[in-house]
Amino acid sequence: MNADKKLSKKDIVIYILMGLTGISITVAGIHYGQHFLRILPLYNSLIVAMLQSRVNRYSNLIGSINSLIYTAVYIYYHLYASAFSALLFSFPMQLITFIRWNKNKWEHSTQLRKMTRKQRFLACLGYSVGLAVMWAVLPLIGAQYVFLDSATTLLGIVVLFLTMFAFIEYTFCMVVNGIIGIVLYIAMIPDEPETVTYLIFAIYSFICICFAFFEARKLYNKQQNEKLSEV
Repeated sequence: MNADKKLSKKDIVIYILMGLTGISITVAGIHYGQHFLRILPLYNSLIVAMLQSRVNRYSNLIGSINSLIYTAVYIYYHLYASAFSALLFSFPMQLITFIRWNKNKWEHSTQLRKMTRKQRFLACLGYSVGLAVMWAVLPLIGAQYVFLDSATTLLGIVVLFLTMFAFIEYTFCMVVNGIIGIVLYIAMIPDEPETVTYLIFAIYSFICICFAFFEARKLYNKQQNEKLSEV
């Protein structure tokens, strides 16, 4: 095998975690009698998270298709903000992101860039306003876990926009969102014990996100060094 094709220690760790997570989800799903269709998107997401850890552009394509399945699952659990986000934002935006990343591809990823201070301020402002609106509207339609559902859904939308335009800051937002997601599923377990499968995945996903955080910066620095060498 060519040296370039050998698995790194990070890849080995992620593959082991992916296998253990898949087994744990299956065992928990069987234990709680969870319908297969409500677990299906998690199996797909195992692959998506692995690709995200490498900042691989194909994670967006698979994630886009998987969003349609998540929409149905979120509706079942009365997570209406998440369902709305998955269908109207995650599905089309990840597809657009894949097209954009593929157009500006760099090895397995894309050309990354950083936000300006003004862009960061506007993103934070937009998030704050959107969060206030969601906290006011969601209780009116009977949504549950309004605070956490709103926080993770809206931050997920911010991540989608930042990812679409290849802003490196998307990985930081993903780390924060990963933490909120874990807290959300912990809060849901007393009422919906079967959501332990989603908690198991959320922990695996968070580990992959942390890998992505450092991988994105590594790729960005490499790209900047190449640009400097071309000058």
